[in-house]
Amino acid sequence: MSATSNIPHLILSDGCRMPVIGLGTAADSPGKDTTREAVIEAIKLGYRHFDTASVYGSEESLGEGIGEALKLGLIKSRDELFINSKLWCSHNHPHHVIPALKATLRNLKLEYLDLYLIHWPISSKVGRLEFPFDESELVAFDMKGVWAAMEECQKMGLTKSIGVSNFSCKKLENLLSFATIPPTVNQVEMNPSWQQKKLIEYCKTKGIIITAYSPLGAKGASWGTNEVMESPFLKHIAESHSKSVAQVCLRWLYEEGVSFVVKSYNKERMKQNLEIFDWCLTEEDYEMISQVKQHRINNGPTTSLGDIWDGES
Repeated sequence: MSATSNIPHLILSDGCRMPVIGLGTAADSPGKDTTREAVIEAIKLGYRHFDTASVYGSEESLGEGIGEALKLGLIKSRDELFINSKLWCSHNHPHHVIPALKATLRNLKLEYLDLYLIHWPISSKVGRLEFPFDESELVAFDMKGVWAAMEECQKMGLTKSIGVSNFSCKKLENLLSFATIPPTVNQVEMNPSWQQKKLIEYCKTKGIIITAYSPLGAKGASWGTNEVMESPFLKHIAESHSKSVAQVCLRWLYEEGVSFVVKSYNKERMKQNLEIFDWCLTEEDYEMISQVKQHRINNGPTTSLGDIWDGES
């Protein structure tokens, strides 16, 4: 399969189709013009899934890139794309969910999202879009009230699907105990150095798709690590297949049955990230991947989150 061929899709529990690989546009992305141009280039290469968030500051640039791609005829309709964004902690309050999503849609110049996620299972004081924030900004998280508002967003047609991000098994269990519309996706940190085995198994039993962020360890980010890209195990596997370490990581995620968002604006690396669907890992590869030391790298958006992970690993 070439980079421009159709990318495999996963079917969400509500029947919507999500391309397995997406382009991320996280907060440390280099400038609005660069993001816009990267989006256009990604669409040329075959990407159809784009990940953003209100706190990233990239919604407008993503929207401009989509608009330009339509003008250039790279896509015939916005409906060919899968766009997801996220509700930030400062809007993680029942009466702020719908206004926050409407603001996101204005930034993107879109009529609807394909997926809207609760970014973190915590709330901060209203109105301050910042990352990270001080522990003093934390307030009580009304999960039930917020999720009811998320369900209303879907009913209003503002988003096709709803989900969460950074939720533990325990928090998902709580959410599912009262949700009328269950979450379709849980976007979490996942890569060979943080394999999330317990969470993956739980989500499979509940029909929730995992989307992996930091699939390569977020090398270069302020909170990232080089442990994935410098792993001798992964380097050995890459050499044996004449692939890159990044391609090994993404292939592993694909074989685990999850979706993933990658953040590279380099044209050649964007192309390489799509070239993972015509080969397979071996049993020996899996044995080596199981030996990679496990370590969570993203400790969250504030100075102290206490038991946000509920002791799960």
